[in-house]
Amino acid sequence: MKFKKLMALGMAAVMTMSLAACGSSDNNASSGNDAAADTAAKTDAAADTAAAETEADTNQDAAESSLTYAGITLGEDYTDLTTSIKWIHHKTDREEDGTIQGYIDEFNKMYPNITVEHEGITDYAETALLRLPTGDWGDIMFIPAIDMADLENYFIPYGSVAEMSELINFADQWKYQDQCYGIGYMGNAQGLLYNKAVFEAAGITELPKTPDEFIADLQLIKDNTDAIPLYTNYAAGWTMGGAWDGYLGAITTGDTTWLNQKFTHTAEPFADNGDGTGAYALYKILYDAVAQGLTEEDYTTTDWEGCKGMINRGEIGTMVLGSWAVAQMKAAGDNPDDIGYMPFPITVNGKQYATAGPDYCYGINAQSSADNQAAAMVFVKWMVEESGWCDFEGGYPISKTAPTSFVFDGVEVVNNDSAPEDEADLMNQMNAESELNFNAGGDSRVQRIVEAGATGESYDDIMAEWTQKWNDAQSALGVDVLY
Repeated sequence: MKFKKLMALGMAAVMTMSLAACGSSDNNASSGNDAAADTAAKTDAAADTAAAETEADTNQDAAESSLTYAGITLGEDYTDLTTSIKWIHHKTDREEDGTIQGYIDEFNKMYPNITVEHEGITDYAETALLRLPTGDWGDIMFIPAIDMADLENYFIPYGSVAEMSELINFADQWKYQDQCYGIGYMGNAQGLLYNKAVFEAAGITELPKTPDEFIADLQLIKDNTDAIPLYTNYAAGWTMGGAWDGYLGAITTGDTTWLNQKFTHTAEPFADNGDGTGAYALYKILYDAVAQGLTEEDYTTTDWEGCKGMINRGEIGTMVLGSWAVAQMKAAGDNPDDIGYMPFPITVNGKQYATAGPDYCYGINAQSSADNQAAAMVFVKWMVEESGWCDFEGGYPISKTAPTSFVFDGVEVVNNDSAPEDEADLMNQMNAESELNFNAGGDSRVQRIVEAGATGESYDDIMAEWTQKWNDAQSALGVDVLY
C-alpha cells in the first residue's frame, strides 16, 4: 500500500512537469491553459487516490491492531470466519483419550467454519523451542521457555496486562512492555497431595503446618498403615526439581518478592533460618523423610504412572506435586474422593501460603495470517472461558468469569512478583553460571538430596556447596549482593 501511494504522488508530479513544458508559445496559450487545467485535475485526482489509499491502509492497520481478547464476544464475533488453524501442545494424554478432540467438537458447534488441527508432542519443551524460530509450527502453541524480550518476535499480544487482568488470572506471566502474550490453559496451586483414608487410618486428625509436624505425620503413617508415607518419584526425574523447586519463594518465606527479585541478590539463600522456613527447610523435608526411612524402600525403582493408582488405592500417603496432579490421581482408580490436596507444611509468622500460577500458556503466532490470528484468539478464548478444561483437570482457575470447583481453604494464595524488566534474564544467567538450575530442570540437584538422605551425606554440606556456587555466580556476573 505504501508503494502504491508513493507511485500515485510521483506520477502526479511527473504529469505536472511534462505538461507545463508544452505551454511555452503564445500561439499555444489556449491549449497551454487547457493542459494546465487538465494537469491540475489529474493531479487532484491522483492526490485523492493517494489519500483514499492512505485512509484505507490506516483503517486496515487499525482493524488489525483492534484484535484483542477483551474485544471478542464469543458466539457473536467472527462467526462467519472460515479458516483452518493448527495448535501444538504437550497434553499427549488428552490427545490420546479424545478429550481435546471433544472440546474442539464443542467449539465447532459455535464456530463451525473454523477447523482446528492439533498435535500432541511428547518431548514438547525441547521440540517447541526448536520449531518456534521457523514460524511454521502452526497458529497456537503452548509458549516454551523463552526470554520475555523475545515474546513480541514470535507472538501477538492479547491486550494490555491491566485489561487482561480484569478477565484472567496471571495476565503478567508472559508480559513484555505491559502487553500480555500468554494465557494459561489451567492454573497450578502449589501444595501437597495426600490420601485422606490413609491419614485417617494413621490417626492424623489435623493437617500438618510445619516441617516437624509433617515428618511426625509420616512416621504415624509408617507405624499405623501399610502405605508408603512419602513417595519421592525419584526415577521420573522431572518430579524432583520440577516439583520441589516450585515451593521456593512466598510459600517458604512469606515474601512475594523473594524468588524473582531478592534471590539473585541474596548472600546466603540456603542458610538455616532456625524456624522451619526458607529454602533450607524446604529441601530438608525431603532429606529427613529419606534419612528416617519414611519413603519407598528403593528410590531408583519409583514408577510415575504406577504411583497414580497406588495413591488412589491408599498405598501411598503423600506426594509433593502441584494441584495439576489431582485430576490424574482421582482418575486412576475407584477412590477419587480419597484424594486430597493440602497447603505445603511450612508456616511463616503463623500463616501458610500457597503460590498459584499458570501451567503452559497459549501463544498465537505473529507470522500467521490476520484471519488465522483472529480464529486462534477466538479458539483460545473459548477454551479458557467455555470449555471447562481447566476445571476438568482440577486446575486453579484461569478465567475470572468461568465457574470453578477449586477449593483451597486455610491458606493465603499469592503470586511471586515478577522480576524487574532490567533483570528479566538475571535468574537464567545465575542458573547457567552456577549450574544449579532452580525452576529450570534442576532435577539431578534435587535427586542428590534423596541420595544424600539414603547414604548419610551431610545435608548442611550440600547447602554450603550450593551457597558457594551461588556466590561464585554472583561474583562472575557482577551481581550486587543486597541481602
